[in-house]
Amino acid sequence: MPAKNPRVNVVLEAPLFEAVARLAKKDGVTLSLKVRDLVREAVELYEDEYLASVAAEREKSFVRSKALSHGQIFGHLKHKRAA
Repeated sequence: MPAKNPRVNVVLEAPLFEAVARLAKKDGVTLSLKVRDLVREAVELYEDEYLASVAAEREKSFVRSKALSHGQIFGHLKHKRAA
């Protein structure tokens, strides 16, 4: 039966393997799950770094006097308050 999620094989140096194995044991999860979580976290860090650089570039050209207010953007949406 094929796996429902794609798989990848990774070769790690012994010290790195041992470190990941210790982390997995400490968290009470399998080695596979720990590697998945660490890769997910690394990808999120890369995304955060990229988005921060985009924000920094956009901030350079930001002119507050030309910016739209929250009301100008979302004012057409009427929220009904719960009674």
